[in-house]
Amino acid sequence: MATDGAPARDGGAGEPYVSLYRRFRPSRLSEIRGQPHVVQALRGAVAEGRVAHAYLFCGPRGTGKTSAARVLAKALNCAHPQDGEPCGVCDSCLAIAQGTSLDVRELDAASNNGVDAMRDLVSHAALATPGEWKLYIVDEVHMLSTAAANALLKTLEEPPAHVVFVLATTDPQKVPETVRSRTQHYEFRLLGADTLSELVTWVRDQARLDLNDEALALAVRRGRGSARDALSALDQMASAGSAEGVRPELVGLVDAICGEDPAGVLVSVASLIEAGWSPQQLAAELVDDLRQAFLLSLAPELASAGGDERSRLAAQAERMGLARLVRSMESIGLAQVDMREAPDARVVLEVTLVRLAKSELDSAPEALAERVARLERALSSRDALARPRAEESPTPPAVDPRTRPTIGALRRQRAERPAPEHRPPDQDGAPSPTASERPEASPPAAPARRRVALDRDSLVEAWGDHVLRGLPARAKVVYSSGRFTGLEGSNAVFALPNAGYLGRCEEMRQVVEEALAEHFGTLVGLRLVVDEAADAEAQPRGAGRASEPDPSDLGDDDFDPDDPGEPMEAQSLAQSRILEAFPGAEEVTG
Repeated sequence: MATDGAPARDGGAGEPYVSLYRRFRPSRLSEIRGQPHVVQALRGAVAEGRVAHAYLFCGPRGTGKTSAARVLAKALNCAHPQDGEPCGVCDSCLAIAQGTSLDVRELDAASNNGVDAMRDLVSHAALATPGEWKLYIVDEVHMLSTAAANALLKTLEEPPAHVVFVLATTDPQKVPETVRSRTQHYEFRLLGADTLSELVTWVRDQARLDLNDEALALAVRRGRGSARDALSALDQMASAGSAEGVRPELVGLVDAICGEDPAGVLVSVASLIEAGWSPQQLAAELVDDLRQAFLLSLAPELASAGGDERSRLAAQAERMGLARLVRSMESIGLAQVDMREAPDARVVLEVTLVRLAKSELDSAPEALAERVARLERALSSRDALARPRAEESPTPPAVDPRTRPTIGALRRQRAERPAPEHRPPDQDGAPSPTASERPEASPPAAPARRRVALDRDSLVEAWGDHVLRGLPARAKVVYSSGRFTGLEGSNAVFALPNAGYLGRCEEMRQVVEEALAEHFGTLVGLRLVVDEAADAEAQPRGAGRASEPDPSDLGDDDFDPDDPGEPMEAQSLAQSRILEAFPGAEEVTG
């Protein structure tokens, strides 16, 4: 790539400094980077003599539209062209490069968009010039007014034989269709990261700039596909001596967002604003950093970040996750729009970044979905840790409720079961062994039962919560008025309100002992006594227990389940048993 104009003007003594993008402007079609389709078409048209009368070059800024128009003018008027390329040393090439040629006229339509400017251009189009071709380069042609565009139409459609129009624009949608239809349309594209990297590296070597590779990578990022923007950033870093000051340092801010540290976010924003960066600049650069992290997580070959910054952004992308990266870019993009009309743009930026750092403050559906996904990951990891334990201790198989015995079957089994012999306590208070417990007897092995510590507290707790509820209605009525007062060996002392209860409770003692043994997993004897303390306490109060019925006055008919006069407690017990035996059943009254 040769220089346009005076190549020696690099800031030496007595020479004004020329910016890099002007010093290293392409002087040949082959030096135009990133536009091979345009270069091939123009070179073939010049070499074969098939040059159109009007061209429309459109594309983003800094992609080579004006440079291609000037090189085309050189190639058309060059004294010694070679394969459609200008020689660059003849008088015409040098005059065009220095901007003193009468064969090329450039017009900025942004400042000359009136009808008078177009009329003046059309009036001079037919005049002859020293060269073989006369080129009109109209930049930003979409800025022409409707009257000016209409004034240009006739000459644009049928210009003089030696006149070529080159119209350039960054917004082709605004160019009138009547103008576009009279031109050959060439689209210039943004330069890729590799192409820009080669360009800035070549310029650094040619200009002998003392910049490292990280500065070049930053220039490529700042260029965003534009050669002029990349060289301008490179020029700025060359003047400053380093990459510091070209863009804000966002490492601390992004780390605070990744670490969900709202206080760190506010501190980072405050320090950057105090350093002179505006909220709009911070938002734009932050979106660029997040985009690079987004590309590194999905398509690393598309990311333009390099060196240590590439590793840092890749680590941040892994910490944030893809969903959070996308949501962060969307939220900051919306904040950029809101900052345009906000009274204080800093407040909008701070609120947005704090919401990104603290998902609980964000009520957006995306934030809620992210929190749900986080909970799912935590639950799945916990289940993965608990699964080996479950395999070591498998759960017992579930019992089908349909195979459970009915209440009548349970009662028949209980009636047919031989009653255990009563065992009077030994000298040390332990019950004597029965015939079935003697060594010569070999009863079938009973299933292993859970053993529970036997003391007065466990007796009282088990009695109120489990044992009493499971007793038959008759036993439940007579035993509901008593209480456990102590433990003598393996015999539980059960105190009753008065002597009238002893006889009836003695009849049902075996049933209660079986219930206690079933619950505690060991044989529990029952010693029935009269609760003298209860009687002494009830006497001063008079009718405290006088109203209680004497169990000796209750006949067997009072406990008949078929008797309509059955106590309400027995009825509710029978109903609860039926509902337990048939899961899912409902009681219908009426």
